[in-house]
Amino acid sequence: MIQPATLRECDVAIIGAGPAGLGCAIEASRAGLSVLVLDEQLLPGSQATDWDARDGAPLVAEFRASTSLYWPGSAVWQIEQRPSREGFVVYFSQSGLTRCVTARHLVIATGALERPVPIPGCTLPGVMNIGAAQTLLKIGAAGPVVIAGQGPLLMLYALQLLKSGIKPLVFLQTAPAGIFGRALAHVAGALASPRQILKALRLMADIHAAGVPFIRNVESIEAVGTEKLSSVRYSHRGKTQELAADLLLLHEGMVPHTHLAMSLGVMHHWDANQLCWHPDRDEMGRTSVDGVRIAGDAAGIGGWPMAEIDGRLIGSTLAKARVTADPRRRNTWQKQRRRHARLRSFLDAWYRPRAALLAPADEVIVCRCENKSAGALRLAIHQGCVGPNQVKAFTRCGMGTCQGRDCALTLTTLLAAERKIAPGEAGYLRIRPPLKPLTLGELASLEAADRL
Repeated sequence: MIQPATLRECDVAIIGAGPAGLGCAIEASRAGLSVLVLDEQLLPGSQATDWDARDGAPLVAEFRASTSLYWPGSAVWQIEQRPSREGFVVYFSQSGLTRCVTARHLVIATGALERPVPIPGCTLPGVMNIGAAQTLLKIGAAGPVVIAGQGPLLMLYALQLLKSGIKPLVFLQTAPAGIFGRALAHVAGALASPRQILKALRLMADIHAAGVPFIRNVESIEAVGTEKLSSVRYSHRGKTQELAADLLLLHEGMVPHTHLAMSLGVMHHWDANQLCWHPDRDEMGRTSVDGVRIAGDAAGIGGWPMAEIDGRLIGSTLAKARVTADPRRRNTWQKQRRRHARLRSFLDAWYRPRAALLAPADEVIVCRCENKSAGALRLAIHQGCVGPNQVKAFTRCGMGTCQGRDCALTLTTLLAAERKIAPGEAGYLRIRPPLKPLTLGELASLEAADRL
């Protein structure tokens, strides 16, 4: 691996080594561009689930065989547009040191985040999202486990728990009653991707075969305990029940990781289907900021296959006058992307989040970093805060270590509900650098030539 200090400039800087970033890097380097891929993980595609990783092994091998430079363990904490020349300066930390590189083109392929799941008791030890459950698979679980939420990823993790010898006590599905009927309007699009549908059906069959009880149409969930989780209380068909548990795993789907794009001033809109912010971009990933493109799930949740195709399309269009992809290949990618998008419409309708997640009860902690409840945010709104940045100034919501990643979406929907406006009108937090926690030592390690 080439050390960061040996490179100062490149044609394309790609942030993220998931399927979109890898696909983009392969095609851009094939066209003769110098490509640098920066990623926080230590292996390409390592955020993917085991199932997707198996499918993505050929993609990773193709990427490793390309001329792209790959710097794992690199946390990007700021990107600036160059003041006098076209391009960008990308600042990142790696192994306790900070460096920067300049790039003519910037491709954001940061993927997705889990949707916030603000429920009563969500900050208790023993309550976590399924992303944290990967650690659980390594250390084991000492007690009853409850899985709650909805979405294909939740079923996949349930199966992984079973394979690791951990049998969940129960699977609480939170999809509202009648939601599947509404999703049937998009069933034709789902049938256009039979392989993905068969995967989901096989997941469900394997979980059922293991004897894990499914309780559907769960109306509310509460984590109960004092110093740690002791039980899970839930409402089903108008009745409240409680189960002793040591671990509660939550998941309510994925949303685009928009932090980096928002920090650059890329225009975003509220997506009424996925109930989250999406960057404005065209089919080739171009955004409102010249030179910035967004690929894959960072632009809208589509899953591994769609993200790879999206990345390849964007990478193939970066070269301009240089060698570009065969038009027939590009046409095939565009058809595949449209097919996967039709499947996504079905999944978005089927796994639409419950209303309670968008406007949680007053006692629920929304901002974990600053320990701010939904009630505290509502009070600020009723005292005259008309936008999320005003609420942030009054309450410190979004000022913590996560920089709003875990609370900004809930703040938008809560503010919209209280003011009786559309979430798109409510707006989102202004994102400021550093985008990731940064030590003074890392900042001081910038060489004199790197400082602007």
